[in-house]
Amino acid sequence: QVQLVESGGGFVQAGGSLRLSCASSRSIFSSSVISWYRQAPGKQRALVASMTSGGSTDYTDSVKGRFTISRDNAKNTVYLQMNSLKPEDTAVYYCKAAWGLNAYWGQGTQVTVSA
Repeated sequence: QVQLVESGGGFVQAGGSLRLSCASSRSIFSSSVISWYRQAPGKQRALVASMTSGGSTDYTDSVKGRFTISRDNAKNTVYLQMNSLKPEDTAVYYCKAAWGLNAYWGQGTQVTVSA
């Protein structure tokens, strides 16, 4: 069993920055596809950023150039650096780790961006 715990969310003004962290109870990130999703009120959960085990990254268009996904295998932690935040970035952010038929989600962390 794997537990993922997100942290780093909070309240920030537009234009500000936050760094989200996702810590794993096991060393899995180097062999997983890791992703950050977000779910805004009344909307479906949507993919924000992902990183393959080889380190290739991908971002949804709305965050390209503003968000960066990274990982620290030694700390069993992945990050989402979010810069130039906008009110439309307000959501609960979730991390996900997947390999083979396995997929694990964190509990989510709230990000609120005020205008």
